[in-house]
Amino acid sequence: MLSWSLRIGSLLGVPLYLHWSFLLLMAWLMAGPFMARSPDAMAAGLRTAGFILAIFGCVVLHELGHALAARRYGIATRNITLLPIGGVANLVRMPENPKQELVVALAGPAVNVLIAAIIIPAVLFLDGTAAFTGAADGVGGRGAVTLHRTHFLASLGAVNIFLVLFNMIPALPMDGGRVFRALLAMATDRARATAIAAAVGRVVAVGFVVLGLFTGRIFLMLIGVFVFMGAGAEAQAAKVRSALDGLTVRAAMLTRFRTLRAGHTLRHASAELLAGTQQDFPVLADGAGADDDADALVGVLTRADLLRALAAGHMEAQVATIMRAPCTNVSEDDDLATALERVRSAPAPSDGDAAPEGCPVIAVVRRERAASSGAVRSRIVGLITPENLTELVMLRAAARRHS
Repeated sequence: MLSWSLRIGSLLGVPLYLHWSFLLLMAWLMAGPFMARSPDAMAAGLRTAGFILAIFGCVVLHELGHALAARRYGIATRNITLLPIGGVANLVRMPENPKQELVVALAGPAVNVLIAAIIIPAVLFLDGTAAFTGAADGVGGRGAVTLHRTHFLASLGAVNIFLVLFNMIPALPMDGGRVFRALLAMATDRARATAIAAAVGRVVAVGFVVLGLFTGRIFLMLIGVFVFMGAGAEAQAAKVRSALDGLTVRAAMLTRFRTLRAGHTLRHASAELLAGTQQDFPVLADGAGADDDADALVGVLTRADLLRALAAGHMEAQVATIMRAPCTNVSEDDDLATALERVRSAPAPSDGDAAPEGCPVIAVVRRERAASSGAVRSRIVGLITPENLTELVMLRAAARRHS
């Protein structure tokens, strides 16, 4: 989804991205007064845009609350992305400690509580309860500017209360679902807690979709789909984590692999792709002394990038023109789950406004001392790819079922 997003800046060191569909939402809402042929369509459209931006400003602060709470426990946040249905703080991981996860999950809604606690008393002091009921239209002959400002703030305060209540629904991956899982994990293991919370999340998601169908609310249906998919992803991630527990990198690495050189053409790369089952390739500098020289690793060529370039007719282009930056290397004796977490936590390079992407292939490096010269060199002895991780998880699951 991030590949469809535009970076708009950063806040307290956390990159901010805007999904293109957010712009469609803004355009659609602003067009409403014009389609209704309102006499003050321009002013109404601008007020609508301002209110939507204010709501999403609160959403950004909500997600930043999660990010800062996670940072307290040494967990980085890759980015915050704004979507039409809300925001997403892309944490490297959630804390394994239930108490820490509880703090991180509650930090976002706590920000909305704070915003509402500032706005609502101020509006009540200035305009009383009439600002929230709409009865203030024309009270005391107040000017339009004051009325718009007052109603704007009253509505914004009410929206923040709604955000708290909605986000605390106990359905993964919503905040309430994470709170629910954290509380369950205090009484049982995390894998079982995730399975229960994910099951509840799916039930709630189906409820959202059904309610959306009967009421005609498309956004509610979209939220239901998002929650259903997110709950499934959380459950799958827990299964993977459980399957990898106690393993070293050596157990998961692919040992039969090929490397490419930066100066190779895409024609050569496509021939290598067709010659075997390997889909993603480490790329070494042209001056590399050997095909396993880890010190010469300069990039990664993925199957998807190669196919896009070939479709554009760049058969004779060099691999260096489309390769990605290499991922963090790992050692074969590292704990597998810890190594994967370290790779995910490493800053991901990005070009321009393109959002950083995950690591398609991780090089497993061994440092060796030559018996003759005593010189130390680093060798690539294996690769970790999504495909062989998936196969490992499947094999472990099958072995457990028959043990």
